[in-house]
Amino acid sequence: MQLKPYAKCLALALSLAVLAGCASRGGSEDGMAGSADGSRDGAAGTDASRGGQVSGDRMGDGAGQQDDARIPEVRTIYFAYDSDTIQSEFEPVLTSHARYLRNNANASVVLQGHTDERGTREYNMALSERRAGAVERYLNVQGVSPSQIDVVAYGEERPAVRGQNEEAYAQNRRVVFAY
Repeated sequence: MQLKPYAKCLALALSLAVLAGCASRGGSEDGMAGSADGSRDGAAGTDASRGGQVSGDRMGDGAGQQDDARIPEVRTIYFAYDSDTIQSEFEPVLTSHARYLRNNANASVVLQGHTDERGTREYNMALSERRAGAVERYLNVQGVSPSQIDVVAYGEERPAVRGQNEEAYAQNRRVVFAY
């Protein structure tokens, strides 16, 4: 039973290492087109989070023009219910932030982890910290200095959207980049 979390972590680390080794400037567009049709946990949550995904597509298209000078426009990524796994549709957004931070050594970011209101306060605090930590690890693998990143876990305390339906929950399961 203890092997399962380690196996997930190892699989994520290996995937990120392969992506980092195979990354190129133009390669992410094709990957985004393929993942745009991917589904998320909960049908209503898929539609609610697509706004961030669409912005992520635009970010991928214009990343070559703004990667050095400006902070990427898309500053929120979303997660599936009860998960801290980064979805492939948000990898180009994370890569844009990593590129910005690598090219601007004086810049720093606070990764704000959030959850929806379901679950206990303690569980949600831990989950929001794991989500922000997953983003931090992704950025570190991409070459961002750990000194440029701070992690803050808010749990359910700062919802983006009020409501008790899947659409609201999907928008609250997020990590926000605060520069």
